[in-house]
Amino acid sequence: MAGKERSVTRTFGILTAGGDCPGLNAAIRGVCRAAYDRYHMNILGIANGYRGLIEGDVRPLAPADFSGIITRGGTILGTSREKPFKSTEIGEDKVKAIKENYNKYQLDCLVTLGGNGTNTTGYLLSQAGLNVLGLPKTIDNDIEGTERSFGFHSAMAICTDAIDRLHSIAASHNRVMVIETMGHKAGWLALYSGIAGGGDVIIIPEIPYNIKTIAGHLNKRARSGKSFSIVVVAEGALSAEEAKMDKKDRKKYRAELGLPSIGYRVAREIEAATGMETRATVLGHVQRGGIPSASDRVLATRFGTAAADLLARGEYGKMVAQIGIGIGAVDLSVPAEKVKKVPQDDPLLDTAAAVGTCLGAASALVLGGAD
Repeated sequence: MAGKERSVTRTFGILTAGGDCPGLNAAIRGVCRAAYDRYHMNILGIANGYRGLIEGDVRPLAPADFSGIITRGGTILGTSREKPFKSTEIGEDKVKAIKENYNKYQLDCLVTLGGNGTNTTGYLLSQAGLNVLGLPKTIDNDIEGTERSFGFHSAMAICTDAIDRLHSIAASHNRVMVIETMGHKAGWLALYSGIAGGGDVIIIPEIPYNIKTIAGHLNKRARSGKSFSIVVVAEGALSAEEAKMDKKDRKKYRAELGLPSIGYRVAREIEAATGMETRATVLGHVQRGGIPSASDRVLATRFGTAAADLLARGEYGKMVAQIGIGIGAVDLSVPAEKVKKVPQDDPLLDTAAAVGTCLGAASALVLGGAD
């Protein structure tokens, strides 16, 4: 065929797993268009994550399937949180089914788009003898080995827009508004959107908070004539007291509080400590919905075309990654079973402190949190 470039990979399967996020379709398009147009590979779409590979829910993908999808949210392949290695006996049956279908459909490689769990499963499958290639997807930006994951920028923009809108409500009612973001156990989303939205307090899991520190900061703002405040809290945040507990005791403690999430708890604690009228807003799944930002479309496309090049060269067992400003790849063992958290010396923490943001820490040494 004229213009055909040589490829080690002849046929690959592609799936999306875990939570959906903006940019998945852009990444699917990037992989498939480059693989089909440049290398003329055969592409099989696998429905609903690893579950589809277990059940054999597989179909060929043609250009009509992956054209015109760069602006679409969600995933044309569907997704699930199936984790085939999670249980023992049943898990062994599921892994066996995956291997059988991998061979049945004559796959040279399995391309997986997902977050920590997806890439961990991909690594385990590679250890079990399958050729796997991963792409990092998550709004949490907590995948080890990549500077950024696609989906993060879109979610940050949604959170920032929400904070902007809640500013006017806080100002009109002279309230403290607490906005809870996603992020799982990492604070990237709360930190970035909190800075972008001008948050007065940002609470992240990496810095256990002290309510007295936060109350002191808010009272100082009130004394200076600022009648409202914005508090951004990551869903995985915890207090300094909770940080000393083991997982079991922490779970019991939170159950006894009887509150649905950390945002409501922080709001209640602030109101009790300051007397200020306080309201909580949990942004929830809206952060994962809708069309991808332009930045995520570009990043997802770059990841996708880089994955096609790796497929062509037969470089398996890797995850495509942003390394510095470039696109490269790391071994799948790098993101497996790891969470990339905000380091204590991250420059963005100093940026937040420099503009007067309280980070809630008990010690004033932690970047200006104790006013």
